[in-house]
Amino acid sequence: MVNRSDVFDFVQETYDIKPDYPWKTYANYAVLRHEKNGKWFGLIMDITKDKIGLDSEEKTDVLNVKVRKEFVGSLRKEEGIYPAYHMNKLNWVSIHLAEMKSIHPIKDLIAESFELTI
Repeated sequence: MVNRSDVFDFVQETYDIKPDYPWKTYANYAVLRHEKNGKWFGLIMDITKDKIGLDSEEKTDVLNVKVRKEFVGSLRKEEGIYPAYHMNKLNWVSIHLAEMKSIHPIKDLIAESFELTI
């Protein structure tokens, strides 16, 4: 199982970027953004599972990342990857961190999102 700390550690080590928390109302929502242009390349939220189509109102962490349009459909067939919650579903996906067995595929998706948002 992957957790938000795993994601934050990877982003810190790879890009020297720390998450920021821009909303008082959603104090646990963390934005990963480019330092130069301020654009987001990731957003971690604790949401209820029903928001991504699971049959539960238990809270869980998801990571939203931007992906290439041509890969959205195939990515959504992967375990733990869902249509983006609260983002453009044509360009973003939500990764249910608790369903991911390893951070390695997430690292690739973060790297792609980082490049797509430069």
